Amino acid sequence: MTIASERQLIAETVAEFVEREVRPAAAEADETQTFPEDVWDGLAELDLTGLTVPEEYGGFDADQLTYSIVNEELARGDLSVATALSVHCLATSCIRQFGTDAHREAWLPDMAAGRPVGAFALSEPDAGSNPAGMTTQARKEGDEYVIDGTKQWITNGQRSDVVILFAKTDRDDPDTVTQFLVPKDTDGLAVGKKEDKLGLRASDTTTLLFDGARIPVENRLTEVGDGLKAAFSILTGGRIAIASQAVGVAQAALDAAVEYADEREQFGKPIAGHQAIAHKLADMATDVRASRLLTRDAAEKNEDGVDPMAASMAKYFASETAVDVATEAVQVHGGYGYTKDFDVERFYRDAKITTIYEGTSEIQKDIISRHLGE
Repeated sequence: MTIASERQLIAETVAEFVEREVRPAAAEADETQTFPEDVWDGLAELDLTGLTVPEEYGGFDADQLTYSIVNEELARGDLSVATALSVHCLATSCIRQFGTDAHREAWLPDMAAGRPVGAFALSEPDAGSNPAGMTTQARKEGDEYVIDGTKQWITNGQRSDVVILFAKTDRDDPDTVTQFLVPKDTDGLAVGKKEDKLGLRASDTTTLLFDGARIPVENRLTEVGDGLKAAFSILTGGRIAIASQAVGVAQAALDAAVEYADEREQFGKPIAGHQAIAHKLADMATDVRASRLLTRDAAEKNEDGVDPMAASMAKYFASETAVDVATEAVQVHGGYGYTKDFDVERFYRDAKITTIYEGTSEIQKDIISRHLGE
């Protein structure tokens, strides 16, 4: 089997799972703000919770393009599920790339099997787009680090069992940001407020509160001061995942708009036959395809090394496209699109977050402009 045919088989398998398990659960999960754990278990059965885990630890060890395709397909069904998985994969990627053999052996096999669930704690209430401004501190005392501070916007904040934490060893020195592995049951670590969000409502987003939390020195994943460099290298791949998810949401909105426009009749014919609607659909389809091509190009480029500009271009363009296409899908549906009876209402709410998390559109444009001419 060729690599291309293998990817096609994976895409078809995930698409079938999405239609069978993810989409049917999405509306209720959104309404109740409850993550569909049965869906997560299904992802584990398909080995998708081990996407970024090496085969020797029981993982899937997907290449970047396969990872992108899986994220797109899952987000076409439910962005909350795709986001939870991508953050779990951020955590496994950190352990894979920066952990010791002991870390990998202790954590990756079980994480590949779906439990424990991983979280990634970088942002803070006053340090989002500028993570160097974080104030969470991991102070070394003997053979332990003592952690104090607050992390915010943590996906899988409630349901996770292990946290990849970024903290300064010296709160006043931005060059001391370091990466740590913190088990969720660590004394002094508590889950704070769960956010009541506009969209992505089935994905739990919380604060994490560290008050004298103690971890052994061997839970440090990077050398002191190498944390931000590690975070940025991991987030480049993460941005490609978000771009892929944005494509998935946009595709779902486009599909819904086309289906509705073919069925809804006004002035004696389906509204798809009216030029105003037909041109909307044409613009939407073109932008979705452009986003997909840009995202998959970034995935292929990232396979051979970190390419921040390609990842940021994909994330910026695809996320803005998701918002635009979801908006137009609501417009095509007219008043019905503004009700919860149709999925486009959820797509509209979910799409916006893709322009914000893992680097806002404004931050992506800053990154792109810095790399022009290289």
